[in-house]
Amino acid sequence: MADNSHEQPVDAGTVKYLRILVTVLTATMILGFIVIVVLFVIRFSDAFGPKLPDVITLPDGTTPTAFTKGADWYAVVTSDDRILIFDLDSGVLRQTLQVE
Repeated sequence: MADNSHEQPVDAGTVKYLRILVTVLTATMILGFIVIVVLFVIRFSDAFGPKLPDVITLPDGTTPTAFTKGADWYAVVTSDDRILIFDLDSGVLRQTLQVE
């Protein structure tokens, strides 16, 4: 059987050029992946919830049932249907509301 395929010799310059292109593409993809991971870490590093006070001192005999936070205040809803509004920085009780 005669082999009719006419294989042309591969140019060494073309192979070297393709090898450089593949290496540059690989490096670009690795660098892009690292940039994406870094951006995710920077973007979501503060997404673990709001800043909450360390200690909340409630009046005697109250049981908290809910909590909410505003810009410079936070509120605690108690089991006896009161809303206690505290200052965020100092923790001082600002206002008490009775829910009817």
